[in-house]
Parts: sequence; structure tokens; C-alpha cells
Amino acid sequence: MDAQERRQAIARRLEEASGPVSAAVLAREHSVSRQIIVGDIALLRAAGLDIVATPRGYKLGETTGLIRAVACLHTAGQTEAELLTMVDHGCTVIDVVVDHPIYGQLTGQLSLASRYDVGQFVEKIQETVPLSALTGGVHLHHLRCPDEEAYRRVCQELDKLGVLYTQNGETGD
Repeated sequence: MDAQERRQAIARRLEEASGPVSAAVLAREHSVSRQIIVGDIALLRAAGLDIVATPRGYKLGETTGLIRAVACLHTAGQTEAELLTMVDHGCTVIDVVVDHPIYGQLTGQLSLASRYDVGQFVEKIQETVPLSALTGGVHLHHLRCPDEEAYRRVCQELDKLGVLYTQNGETGD
């Protein structure tokens, strides 16, 4: 199998997968290094394939639902409650975005759609520092919501939790 055939096989694998597929798994399946897979993914993206990197691996981007943003401010201890609120109302947490004073906008891909995804993410961030730590807890999430009502419910619940960042620079608490 040459490189082009491998990239076509990777694209098919991502299309057929029910969830994210890690670079390590793809590397094993194609008997190449993880670095080769990362390069293949970059070339597939450059060719126009919408591939999203998540904490659990690569997957094809979703094209249904409304994309909305929500600004939050909270401590690390409130992360799980914030994310569970979003997924429990049917939304997928696409990413987290912070505005860094030197580097500008930094984005971390999340792709969290279930309580299981949130649990895995929260477990991983126990070992490191989340992006929101760079901005004193202020951050933005892009959500894929089934409808406008789901987005409104998320905002109301985040406000009740005291983590919704409002226009005056404070939480709703």
C-alpha cells in the first residue's frame, strides 16, 4: 500500500468509525509510525476533509445542529459541572477558546458529547492545567446544539451554577 492508498484507507476508516480513532490505532493498522499518521491527517485536511482532533482521537466533523458560543468563568473544580450541563441538554462541546495576551486566540478541540466523554476529559485534566488557567478561568466554548431551546437551557443552567460569564465581566452568581 502506498501513501495515497493509506490516506484513502484512513479517510474510509474515519467515515465508518462510530467514534474517534487515535493516531496510535491508525498507525498500528497501517504498520507505520504515529508521526506518519499525523502527517497523513494534515494532508487529508489540506485536501478538504473535515477532520477534528479530539482528546480521544480523530473523527470527521459534524455538519448538523446549531453552532452557538457561551462564555464562562469558573474554577477548575467547577469544570465537570459546567461540561455536564452542556452535554445533558443535548449539546456537543466542540472546543474551548481563550484569549492569550501574547499568542492571541488559543483553541483546544474537545468534542464532548456525553457524560462518558466529560468523565474522560475531567480525568485527563487532573494531570495537567486547562487552557482556562491562562486567563484566570475566563473562556469560551463553541457548542453544537440540536436547537435554540437547548442552547437557552444550557445558558440558564450555567447561570444558576454561577459560571456563565456576563457582559459586565462577572458570573451570574
